[in-house]
Amino acid sequence: MSSPLKSLVSTGTKLWLDSIDPDLVISNRALGATGATSNPIIISDLLKTGRFDGEIRELIKGGKDDKAIAWEMTDRLVQKAQDVFLPVWEATRGNDGWVSFELDPLLEDSACPLNTAERAAKYIELGKHYAKGHKNRMIKVPATPAGLAAVEDLAAAGVTLNVTLIFSQEQYFTAREGVWRGAQKRTCLDSFKSVYSIFVSRLDVYTQKHAANLIPSAQGMVGIVNAKRVWALNQKWWAAKNLKLQQEIIFASTGTKDPKDDPCKYIASFAGSDIETNPPGTNAAAEKSGRSFTRQVDQLPATEILADIDAKVDMKHLESTLMSEGLEKFADPFKKLLGLIGEIRKNLA
Repeated sequence: MSSPLKSLVSTGTKLWLDSIDPDLVISNRALGATGATSNPIIISDLLKTGRFDGEIRELIKGGKDDKAIAWEMTDRLVQKAQDVFLPVWEATRGNDGWVSFELDPLLEDSACPLNTAERAAKYIELGKHYAKGHKNRMIKVPATPAGLAAVEDLAAAGVTLNVTLIFSQEQYFTAREGVWRGAQKRTCLDSFKSVYSIFVSRLDVYTQKHAANLIPSAQGMVGIVNAKRVWALNQKWWAAKNLKLQQEIIFASTGTKDPKDDPCKYIASFAGSDIETNPPGTNAAAEKSGRSFTRQVDQLPATEILADIDAKVDMKHLESTLMSEGLEKFADPFKKLLGLIGEIRKNLA
């Protein structure tokens, strides 16, 4: 009998892990996961375990400062995950088996002295650097003014991109079109691959506060509706390009925030196509559920629900609010990672 997660994969979903914990990568690979993604919170959680103190000690002895150690450990841990998923990448000829590597989130910190053009130039420099020599590493760039200004040059340079922190259709349109302009500057499009990470659960947290007047059946559905609409737009737009590889949506932030919600709420809603990056706990809950997933990604809720969402949710305000919150969650964890490495340095001294 198929396991719940394998039933999810059988619908057409690519299951990725929102972690690069070496142990979890291996266990989730056995459950059907074919890719993974990373961020500073994940790196911090791994380094807190003490499992990598030996490697950190060697880097300290080598004269590395805290920031250099943070990036060296990120590079190593992402590479370990890449090694696990490389056979998938090879078997699918680059259509799956990727691991995302997030660029410096401090470029979006309010204290960063660089202007938008300078930040974009730094994204381009770092993206090329961390992609070089890697077969199945995606470079994760945020859908901020600087990140979006960088995607054309990165795509033109052959860098495979995961444009992240997307909350709205407007962000998606800008990201998609910038990536495509860059891709068309390549001499060959056979290896061109891009993904667009649409955040889901954070939208439902937003509406509880800012759209509390939604009818009960619409409350908690905004993230799902928004992501499904973007998915449909993405399907239609890329279909006309006749490319060898799929240009896909990543359904991100799929862990439920409301304890009253079914932990499989988002997993079930997007089953059937493209990529889900699920936290380890969400995958574990799905596996324990015993359920069998069926294709739902192309099924929208009732017209009454859609009309209520469209009438009451200000998507411009939603995007600006969630981007502001998202950038704090983007930069602050890296600062905490640097602080953690400083503590480890003291403890190992």
